Amino acid sequence: MDSPARNIALVPPPDRRQSETALAIARGTARLLRSLGFTCISELPLPSGRRADLVALNERGEIWIVEIKSSVEDLRADQKWHEYRAHCDRLFFAFTQDLPCEIFPEGTGLIIADAYGAHLQCEAPEHKIAAATRKQMTVRFGMAAALRINRLVDPQGHAEFWE
Repeated sequence: MDSPARNIALVPPPDRRQSETALAIARGTARLLRSLGFTCISELPLPSGRRADLVALNERGEIWIVEIKSSVEDLRADQKWHEYRAHCDRLFFAFTQDLPCEIFPEGTGLIIADAYGAHLQCEAPEHKIAAATRKQMTVRFGMAAALRINRLVDPQGHAEFWE
């Protein structure tokens, strides 16, 4: 039986596009999210085909997306972040203290981070997603998380399935 999961790259191969700065921001931001009661997963493919840098889920089912920006150029070059709003209750940008808050779009939350932690500089406005979207994102999150654990436990057992 052909599973629809085969058609979703839940565990994308590392693309090596992330700079050391971006990886440090992601790590510190993930620590902040855990302290706020969220668990997060990186590089989660969205139903739209885009890939979110960090997607966070808490026990109430709230979904936050965090877009990581390591430079002014990185922000200017990226216009796809608008599409992420349809898949989350709150949208944030995470960046280092070297970037000014003023360059980020209004209506998004701001997180200042480094490799060791992060600070919620500005709360993102809430825009509740539809129940069907929430279910789709929650299932996608769970499938990706479980698959990543399974691949760590048994890397050879998943090689054929995802090729």
